[in-house]
Amino acid sequence: MNQIQTDLTSKMVFLGGPRQVGKTTLAKSLLKDKGHLLGYLNWDVSSDREKILKKELPPSSYWIFDELHKFKLWRNYLKGLFDEFKEEKQILVTGSARLDYYRYSGDSLQGRYHYLRLHPLSVSELKLDRQKHFMDLLTLGGFPEPFLKGSAVQSKRWSREYRNRLFRDDITQVEQIQDVGSMELLMIRLPELVGSPLSINSLREDLQTSHKTLSRWIQILDRFYAIILVPPFGAPKIKAVKKEQKHYHWDWTLVQDESLRFENLVACHLLKWVHYLEDTQGRDVELRYFRDIDGREVDFVVTEDRKPILFVECKWNDSEISKGLKYLNARFPLVPAWQISAIGKKDFVTFGKIRVCPAFVFLKDFV
Repeated sequence: MNQIQTDLTSKMVFLGGPRQVGKTTLAKSLLKDKGHLLGYLNWDVSSDREKILKKELPPSSYWIFDELHKFKLWRNYLKGLFDEFKEEKQILVTGSARLDYYRYSGDSLQGRYHYLRLHPLSVSELKLDRQKHFMDLLTLGGFPEPFLKGSAVQSKRWSREYRNRLFRDDITQVEQIQDVGSMELLMIRLPELVGSPLSINSLREDLQTSHKTLSRWIQILDRFYAIILVPPFGAPKIKAVKKEQKHYHWDWTLVQDESLRFENLVACHLLKWVHYLEDTQGRDVELRYFRDIDGREVDFVVTEDRKPILFVECKWNDSEISKGLKYLNARFPLVPAWQISAIGKKDFVTFGKIRVCPAFVFLKDFV
């Protein structure tokens, strides 16, 4: 909220992220806080759409446009508004995953907006400080609606419906998918493959689809906030694998295996931090993983300017220190290294300064 208010003083703000993550609710709360409820306009509401097209906008110092990207001329429309009213009005634009997809087309808005990404709820945001509450987040997911309902059954129902809406209402409305059935099968198949390098060739054989088509589908799912692609980390001093990416899901409840679901949750938390540093501070930060030709692995490596700044290994329970984590720790002794567990209770530091602790202890200090 504070970052949005700060950025609005100089430019427009585009608020992106997966559908149903709370963008509209956040935008309306900003207006309510400022006492400008009339400033909210939703393209999907016919009366609001008419006001937008006629340029009969409310006399508010804040204008919030929701789903405006569905208007074919939305970029030029916003460009004109900003250029005319930038000294008088503050403009916030929200929408589905298509907003992020469409903003890459053309550059008429270049230099006129800041882009911020909203993520699912996190340990830090919810101020979780107990193991039980952390397990609730793991079970229910981080999207506000299923989490706040507090029901595992309702969470499963929401997750299934969410995936269908994402595919039918977003992806197929924008992309020309020739084989809709096979792409749906891909979406169903992917949660089973979380945590391992994604083999396009293996999937190609399973789905009887070309490598080119399957690669395109994976990129589409990434762009529409269905999955998170994590590339490998490589450095001159280590024999790293440099090709296959791993993937995770924004809705981690899709992953049935508990330990892999936990790893997926951690991926989402780390990506939220990475995006926060990118969007608010302009830092060149990335989320990666490590795997070398000798089979050593570390679940997550956060890099800045292509250099590692954090190593994180995930375990379901208390376990011996990962060989891969020891390996990276020995080669990058100044980089913080953590081994975190979903249900483990141990909390200590090794002589090599590897920190071992429960996951919620580690995650509470992020965003």
